[in-house]
Amino acid sequence: MSMSDSDSSSYGGDRKSFKQITRERLLHEMMRSTRTGDSKSTWKVLIMDKLTVKIMSHSCKMADITDEGVSLVEDIYKQRQPLPSMDAIYFIQPTRENVIMFLSDMSGRTPLYRKAFVFFSSTISRELVTEIKKDTKVLTRLGALREMNLEYFPIDSQGFITNNDRALEELFGDEENNHKGVACLNVMAKRIATVFASLREFPSVRFRAAKSLDATTMTTFRDLIPTKLAAGVWDCLMKYKKSIPNFPQTETCELLILDRSIDQIAPVIHEWTYDAMCHDLLNMEGNKYVHEVPGKSGGPPERKEVLLEDHDPVWVELRHAHIADASERLHEKMTNFISKNKAAQIQHGSRYSGEMSTRDLQKMVQALPQYSEQIDKLSLHVEIAGKINRIIRESGLRELGQLEQDLVFGDATTKEVIKFFTTNEDISRENKLRLLMILAAVYPEKFEGEKGLNLMKVARLTEEDMNVVHNLRMLGGQPETKKSLTTAFSLKFDIHKLSEEACSKERASW
Repeated sequence: MSMSDSDSSSYGGDRKSFKQITRERLLHEMMRSTRTGDSKSTWKVLIMDKLTVKIMSHSCKMADITDEGVSLVEDIYKQRQPLPSMDAIYFIQPTRENVIMFLSDMSGRTPLYRKAFVFFSSTISRELVTEIKKDTKVLTRLGALREMNLEYFPIDSQGFITNNDRALEELFGDEENNHKGVACLNVMAKRIATVFASLREFPSVRFRAAKSLDATTMTTFRDLIPTKLAAGVWDCLMKYKKSIPNFPQTETCELLILDRSIDQIAPVIHEWTYDAMCHDLLNMEGNKYVHEVPGKSGGPPERKEVLLEDHDPVWVELRHAHIADASERLHEKMTNFISKNKAAQIQHGSRYSGEMSTRDLQKMVQALPQYSEQIDKLSLHVEIAGKINRIIRESGLRELGQLEQDLVFGDATTKEVIKFFTTNEDISRENKLRLLMILAAVYPEKFEGEKGLNLMKVARLTEEDMNVVHNLRMLGGQPETKKSLTTAFSLKFDIHKLSEEACSKERASW
């Protein structure tokens, strides 16, 4: 999910990127607010759980946390050394387990810390608040007890995720296991709502309604996923209106909730932007890229990890460009850099005539450090782009990508797919499956009965492999007529706006 950097936010009144807003809330609204009274000049301990550690690491660096007076970061579930002279900041989920651990830390005659500033990542239940209030000794040691309502993961200046890795399986999987789907929707709704708590925006929630069905057809859980998610988000927003200071009381923006059934192809088809190619072809872990660099003192090559994130200006500039365009621009950047660097190395010296004076050499050496970071970043991306282009050539991705696009736009059918399989026997299993999944999404009738078996044999895939293709039907939303396939962006759906009254009726019907 993403939003525009240029959109003005009610939060703070000025225009900031989404990641900046999140970072400022964590560092200033949470950590800096603990600098009160006798705790102003002391170092503190920051205690988090697994989820809040991820939230923090997506927006802040360790140096940022240290600058706010934190000398130690701890896991709430690991055994910790008592530090009775230090204050502690708890940033945790409002679960019963976390509250029990917190009470255990701060109750009794010898608490682990002098004072506790507790910040919950989302809304805490009244029952758990009552549980905390029961312990009078803990109350005297509380410096703060607040709901941050910040339980999402910003991935760049515009986008965020809710960290539900198994959502597709839990929401669109076995119909008999709906309790997993309901739990997943509840978590997603709560986390999406916290985004608007950070932005100080009150959205008009719109969602894709269930398909129109006749009286004899029962509406399934899958049909109602956008409706239920919209209701969950709206329920959280209603609570924010009453509990968050300066939260808008009227709608300020739009939230559109859709599900994967409107576009089954996007996660499967090869995306040709630099960012997508990096994640698709280089086996990266998140935004971490591992490459080899020359060893020190002529030793063997060493493995180095780099993060492709917003702090890298080359990455920010090129990540959404087509890989061909990105490669060309990188070549130009490197050529221009070398040209300008030569001039910089002998700046203010005599015109270069084949020999450089001692003074010119000295200036060249002095100039190199200021360019080392730039050349490192350029060299890194030249290497990455080169590796991607090599994989594209060796795996025949250009021809495959063209066929994928032709299928989507109605310019190819099963005939072209079969021909591709018979003339490209070395195509990988993964790419065969991706191609068949696109074919199934566009022409589902081609997989009925014997037709599906024949495609499986031509592609030399197993029945287990084909289950991946057949599972697309669980997403629903397949085109009903061939006519709709010949025009791009032809999918149609109803958009419903959720009102407070409609939300109440919806919850009552569950």
